[in-house]
Amino acid sequence: EGAALARDLAAIPPDDLAAAVTAEIAGRSARLLSAVERYRGHPGGARQSTSAVVWAEGSTRLLDLGPPDGIPLLVVPSLINRWYILDLMPERSFLARLVARGVRPFVVDWGAPGEAERGFMLDDYITGRLESALDAAREVAGSPVAVLGYCMGGLLATSLALRRRDEIPALAVVASPWDFHAVGPDEGRRAELSLAMLEPLIAAVGELPVDAIQWLFHSQDPFQVIDKFLRFGGLPPDSSRVDLFVAVEDWVNDGVPLAGAVARACLGGWYARNEPGRGEWHVAGRRVDPAAWRRPFLAVVPTRDRIVPPPSAAALADAVPGAERIETRGGHIGMIVGDAAPAVTTRIADWLHDAGRAFNCSGGAGRL
Repeated sequence: EGAALARDLAAIPPDDLAAAVTAEIAGRSARLLSAVERYRGHPGGARQSTSAVVWAEGSTRLLDLGPPDGIPLLVVPSLINRWYILDLMPERSFLARLVARGVRPFVVDWGAPGEAERGFMLDDYITGRLESALDAAREVAGSPVAVLGYCMGGLLATSLALRRRDEIPALAVVASPWDFHAVGPDEGRRAELSLAMLEPLIAAVGELPVDAIQWLFHSQDPFQVIDKFLRFGGLPPDSSRVDLFVAVEDWVNDGVPLAGAVARACLGGWYARNEPGRGEWHVAGRRVDPAAWRRPFLAVVPTRDRIVPPPSAAALADAVPGAERIETRGGHIGMIVGDAAPAVTTRIADWLHDAGRAFNCSGGAGRL
């Protein structure tokens, strides 16, 4: 192909080639800028969720989004993204679909690190805030509470469930990494170099800022931002996907920083050294061993995920005896808000009901 291209180019006068390339660059740049301006001029997709705050400590809140008679489920999002991707729009709400299927979600809203959280280690979030949130959900529900973790929240949820295994009847993880070197060692070397480069910034401000986190994600595919805005610019004005794109992009740009010690644990311990995948991740001195989980377990693995490679997410399901697995063609975010999301949510809700029957539910739908 290269030789054929060289022959074709040799037949074109250099000045004509230069003019054509310049025109193409100018055209693409103009379309990109137009798309960015279109996004900036959009009024935004307002969320209309209704929730009650049933517990709070520091920057962390626990939100009750479901009916009292629903199956109680503690939902654990990532620390670096706002929880509301799970309740993005009335017609694109993962949590609303769960509620419609008889589930009562209790959602952890981590918030941005305040003065107290800036000194947190990863253990503080798990053994402190997350265990307290579980206790609060159990008290409000008046029954045991199942747990579901999304993305990074899946690792936190897995650690929580293993620490409180006698109290948690079922555990689900959605697009959650586990073996961070499943697709090769390059990710580890990249994370090690990134942490070394970012360490002076972390040491100076005490946290990993949002812009630095965004850079880490964008560096995985530098052209993804350009490509997605060019696609957005080509959407018809009356397309529902315009509002969806804006809502997702607003959420992406509404991230939160990571406390310094947490950033070091994630970049160094997880990505660089692959401690979970190697069985060497410890929380409060105890090894996080998925093989010790003996209750219902579900892993949802999106096969088109660029953020969490499917082999990394599948590794957690492989580590849990008797684990159930759902594979979906959606991506990391698409499986939550995209066209495939309703089917995924339905299967998760059905699994929760089955888990409830396995534990001899009694006293109404809200009892696991």
